[in-house]
Amino acid sequence: MTSKQFMSAFWALARPYWVSKERRTGVVLLVAVVVMSLVLVWLNVQFNHWYNDFYNTFQTKNQADFYHQLLKFTLLAFGYIIVGVYQVYLQQMLQIEWRTWLNDRLLADWLKDRAYYRLQLLDRGTDNPDQRIAEDLRIFVDSTLSLGLGLLSAVVTLVSFVLILWTLSGVLSFALGGRHFSIAGYMVWFALLYAIAGSWLTHLIGRPLIGLNFDQQRFEADYRFSLVRLRENSEGVALYRGEAEEVENFRSRFGNVISNWWGIMRKQKQLGFFTSSYGQLAVVFPFVVAAPRFFSGAIALGGLMQIASAFGQVQGALSWFIGAYTQFAAWKATVDRLTGFTASLAHVRAEAERLDGDRVEGTTSTLALDGLALALPQGQPLLAPSSLEFKRREHVLVTGPSGAGKSTLFRALAGIWPYWKGRIVLPRGARLLFLPQKPYLPMGTLKHAVCYPGDHKVIGDEEVREALRAVGLGRFAAELERRDNWAQVLSGGEQQRLAFARALLTHPDWLFLDEATSALPDDDQAALYALLGARLPGTTLVSIGHRASLAGFHERRLAWQPASDGAPRLAPA
Repeated sequence: MTSKQFMSAFWALARPYWVSKERRTGVVLLVAVVVMSLVLVWLNVQFNHWYNDFYNTFQTKNQADFYHQLLKFTLLAFGYIIVGVYQVYLQQMLQIEWRTWLNDRLLADWLKDRAYYRLQLLDRGTDNPDQRIAEDLRIFVDSTLSLGLGLLSAVVTLVSFVLILWTLSGVLSFALGGRHFSIAGYMVWFALLYAIAGSWLTHLIGRPLIGLNFDQQRFEADYRFSLVRLRENSEGVALYRGEAEEVENFRSRFGNVISNWWGIMRKQKQLGFFTSSYGQLAVVFPFVVAAPRFFSGAIALGGLMQIASAFGQVQGALSWFIGAYTQFAAWKATVDRLTGFTASLAHVRAEAERLDGDRVEGTTSTLALDGLALALPQGQPLLAPSSLEFKRREHVLVTGPSGAGKSTLFRALAGIWPYWKGRIVLPRGARLLFLPQKPYLPMGTLKHAVCYPGDHKVIGDEEVREALRAVGLGRFAAELERRDNWAQVLSGGEQQRLAFARALLTHPDWLFLDEATSALPDDDQAALYALLGARLPGTTLVSIGHRASLAGFHERRLAWQPASDGAPRLAPA
């Protein structure tokens, strides 16, 4: 990515907040922080003048003026402390405002049109979206403000002190090769050459840090994700006794973290040797350059100290890039990750819009498939064009070999699978509910988990308790307000029972069950299907399953029918 492309991508990421309707607080805070930064520069200018007056009291042995200068320093220092503390405080407030807005926007983009799901199918190269939203956004906001305000302060400091240094340094006259030379404001030119050489060498030495920081964030996120995966699947790992395999996986991922960190350490060591040497030399460099005029009597001790102070400010401003390079490298890597993430979100939305399938609402109470064809992301066909009609209150059982594409059919009906062609006509205004084999259980109260994705606040506690008792989870009826990771507390069968309780509370018009009783024995399966028939007489059931006992709860059966001319078709069994 060229510098122009990078700045364009950065601006596309940073600009939206500052042109949004919610920008008012941020703009006020930014103006306040900028004003305080300028005040701090002004105070540094006053300190520079104070150096001259203060050190001259030693040369003139003026004790009364010495105490007067101490009082002046106290007032300047007190003002500097107050402004400096509040500048940091208001900058942190600004970080909260900006990060909150960006977090909400990126979350909305990630969740909109189920981009979080499509991203796994269409763009597997985008790793750890959770880390990009949670961690990269924080680094982006903090570093953008820190670097931006630091650059502003450096520019203003340079403008303020370069005039002072030009005036104080006077003219350097010397003879070389029989010719006489005079350099006006020579200290400014020395500071400029010193900083340019230092910045160029810093970039030359530290440039690999950008790529190393990019990889470090990725490796750290991969390692953290693998730890979370073990926590979420602890029972399965324990049953398989897979601890040794998990340890090997952790060590491999942690090895990437450490290996890359060693690369960062080595590069920072090289950069540290240079920047430390550069900084130490900068302490004595102005005295060495200004010494001839001091020893010739052209300037007093106070003037020498003021020149050294002004030189340090000018050199520091010109060398801002050197001090900020490590932070700049981390910031650049973060911007690359965030812009790559937003580009991937835009890509999956664009890909979804180009799909050939048409999912619409019809005018009748039936659900129709017109030439529906399914495929895998790689293009391999799962289902040849099939046309079928599902009638209201006619329960249908869908069967077929494992891996044939039955669950993918439900995903297409739900509108989340992007690889399909044809037309799906849904009943107008119908409420659809899908129960997968492994239900999703959000963390929080049990009532929240049962009512998900509905609003648990508008559903009565007794109604939830009654639904739990009906599906065989009566022992949890008194624990609606208990907070826990219910995906680990409940067994597989209990989780499937809870999903049936959701159906009872939702009262859908169409209920799609994808192996929704696979973890339950036949008797419990029969009881739950009978419960649906009794409690939800107006609900049409469409089930996927392998058990022969399921046929008794459905009036019609559809199956994947092999075809000699290509992909199988869905047809009456």
